[in-house]
Amino acid sequence: MAFIKEESEDIKIEETFRLKNEDTEEQTKIEFIKEESEDVKIEGTGSHFICQQCGKSFNKKGRFKDHMRTHTGEKPFTCQQCGKSFNQKGILNRHMRIHTGEKPYMCVQCGKSFSVHGNLNVHMRIHTGEKPFTCQQCGISFNLKGSLNRHIRTHTGEKLYKCSQCGKSFDHHENLKAHMRVHTGEKPYTCPQCGKSFNRKQPYTCLQCGMRFNRKGSLKAHMRTHTGEKPFHLPTVWNKFHSKRKS
Repeated sequence: MAFIKEESEDIKIEETFRLKNEDTEEQTKIEFIKEESEDVKIEGTGSHFICQQCGKSFNKKGRFKDHMRTHTGEKPFTCQQCGKSFNQKGILNRHMRIHTGEKPYMCVQCGKSFSVHGNLNVHMRIHTGEKPFTCQQCGISFNLKGSLNRHIRTHTGEKLYKCSQCGKSFDHHENLKAHMRVHTGEKPYTCPQCGKSFNRKQPYTCLQCGMRFNRKGSLKAHMRTHTGEKPFHLPTVWNKFHSKRKS
């Protein structure tokens, strides 16, 4: 048994190799044994790191070590500003951009910048029109996987988000958050025209007077106060009802 000392960047690990000769004169195999863990195995002459928990393989020790933290839960990289910890240094570096405001990834078409390259890739679908996530039931496509997952619930009727106070369930987390304001009384959205506060966003704005509404139907009904439109003629409805009763 020979001891081989390997240096990998700033970490030194002493490892043991054992050679096992097969009686049938097959090719000699080198089996890697780590002193404190049996999670790593190197077979043959190449460096091939295999996770014994999930079977995933890596060709670099650093990437293998990063992966193992997903199983152990170890998070050695801590943000000095907010105390949040991460299992990879690269994730910490991306997180730091929240504090610094750095956005190194810029869209060449509209100039919008992003702190994470993946977010830029998603944003580019706005310009390209790409919608790679398609519902297998109705064929509608989406540019985000999360949007597809939320859409799928319209078919399954699944409601993952449950109110802890009244038990009512919702298919979207945002709907649950809005519902919780019914219990808390919170009204974070204020109309800039009249100062009235609401517990939901008022995305529909009347272009004539500036009043805001949280539903499109409410805006349409309000618009009739400006147009004078009266689509529901009460006498006509009453006459039809009265004539049916006579017959």
